[in-house]
Amino acid sequence: MDLSLSTRNVSGPNGDRTVVEVGGEIDVYTAPKLREQLVELVNDGSFHLVVDMEGVDFLDSTGLGVLVGGLKRVRAHEGSLRLVCNQERILKIFRITGLTKVFPIHTSVEEAVNATD
Repeated sequence: MDLSLSTRNVSGPNGDRTVVEVGGEIDVYTAPKLREQLVELVNDGSFHLVVDMEGVDFLDSTGLGVLVGGLKRVRAHEGSLRLVCNQERILKIFRITGLTKVFPIHTSVEEAVNATD
């Protein structure tokens, strides 16, 4: 399966957020596409990102690495990267790796956009 990406800007109580909607599989073959998207957004001045993973069917260690890299990138600009995910099989990966302590994980885009930094 391929990876689909789309972005949109959303205004929240704490300012604008860029939502990256991800669908499909984030693996060794598709992760570079996500990495490029995150790098491009940060280079364009989007430092508060919400990665909507509702449509993600599969996530491997390469995908996790891309998300961690994106987090480091936005933090270098005092930004934030929040995840939206409520699929148990994907959440389990974050729990097993301890990344639930690193990423704020929300159940909806609205919740992530309205969360305080």
